[in-house]
Amino acid sequence: MKIDIFPHIFPRKFFDRMLQVSTAGRYMQKRTRGIPVLVDLELRLRIMDRYEGYLQVLTLASPPIEALAGPEVTPDLARLANDGMAEILAKYPDRFPGFVASLPMNNPDAALKEIDRAISDLHATGVQIFSNVNGRPLDEPAFRPIFELMAGHQLPIWMHPARPDSFADYPSEERSRYDLWWAFGWPYETTIAMGRLVFSGLFDRLPDLKIITHHMGAMLPYFEGRAGHGLDQLGSRSDDPDDAGTLTRLKRRPLDYFKMFYADTALFGAHHAMECGLAFFGADRVLFGTDMPFDPEKGPGFIRETIAAMERMRATGDEKAKIYEGNARRLLRLRLKA
Repeated sequence: MKIDIFPHIFPRKFFDRMLQVSTAGRYMQKRTRGIPVLVDLELRLRIMDRYEGYLQVLTLASPPIEALAGPEVTPDLARLANDGMAEILAKYPDRFPGFVASLPMNNPDAALKEIDRAISDLHATGVQIFSNVNGRPLDEPAFRPIFELMAGHQLPIWMHPARPDSFADYPSEERSRYDLWWAFGWPYETTIAMGRLVFSGLFDRLPDLKIITHHMGAMLPYFEGRAGHGLDQLGSRSDDPDDAGTLTRLKRRPLDYFKMFYADTALFGAHHAMECGLAFFGADRVLFGTDMPFDPEKGPGFIRETIAAMERMRATGDEKAKIYEGNARRLLRLRLKA
């Protein structure tokens, strides 16, 4: 069995409402509006049929809900998205054993209520957040109760990168060019968010918290040396007193905390990068994910290429079994017959 824990979808009612409240030019919507598989369930199922034993744990596609509207509107959008996900699971329980709830992160109080509703009433298997909240870092105190509540539910948080083209690469420019905000900006965003959570002391306060990072932990596996010995010297490169005192407040080395995250295999078929991520996180913390349907063929390519990379990756049969399904079974409360 192959349990894809990071494919993307728009429930139809949510998609229609999104079109009403937000403009086509905002945050990747030019692309998402042109991918039928995001909304067309029958087309999705036909693509899934090509791969024996292939199941999906559904996540909402970009953009973040908080990027679509103000805090007075986003709670309703989140409820609409999560209700739509639950309806899909009820209709196709053998194809979609779980879904990941979306949150109105620009309204933290409403987000807390939606966590409890989605998990307790709709049986969501976790929640998705993005690497920042409209430019605000996740380690702000306002978002701390969300992490605490998820630790209490003992279910994972999915972390997806968020960085639009309006985030310029140089101060002298108004936008990022050539899709570099996506190709390289998104891995940077994810890694920075992970670092901010680490240095905020999040894992000291919540040692059992589970956070699944998209795209195999982004930059961290390749930059283990910088995250290890490099960040062991935190405070030696600047005069900031907060930087200088951070290491004394943490119970472990920074690198030890980075290895507490989980990661998925959504690397667009780069098997060598999978091997790097597997070496960094270990087989117990890597889960099968494809990023479907964000590929040139608008659906099947990423599934096929990710499976091919899994087969090429230097890993034991037991390790691959954990990645394909074992870790998902262990971490998530999925609706699986066996």
